[in-house]
Amino acid sequence: MKFIFPKNYNFKNKLFGIIDYTTVFLNIIWCSFIFIIINIFFTDINLKIFAFIFTCLPLFLFSLYGFYGESIVYVIFYMTKFIFRQKLYFYNKKYNKF
Repeated sequence: MKFIFPKNYNFKNKLFGIIDYTTVFLNIIWCSFIFIIINIFFTDINLKIFAFIFTCLPLFLFSLYGFYGESIVYVIFYMTKFIFRQKLYFYNKKYNKF
């Protein structure tokens, strides 16, 4: 069986065909950071589990289902770029009334 891929096809490497590798690394870094912080502040195991799920699950769900196939890393990059370089353009249109 032969598969024909067009020349302009953008092939992206993904873990298990679902998540980009950069997103996986971001999730691992975020979850390990949260795990360290939770172990420092909390002693009850139920509270640790709740806090870990409460803080790590939203990022994992956004990275899994994404923003219309866009990687979460690019979304975070574009959002921070917009926050620090926000520009609003207002155009004043002048109409001549006859």
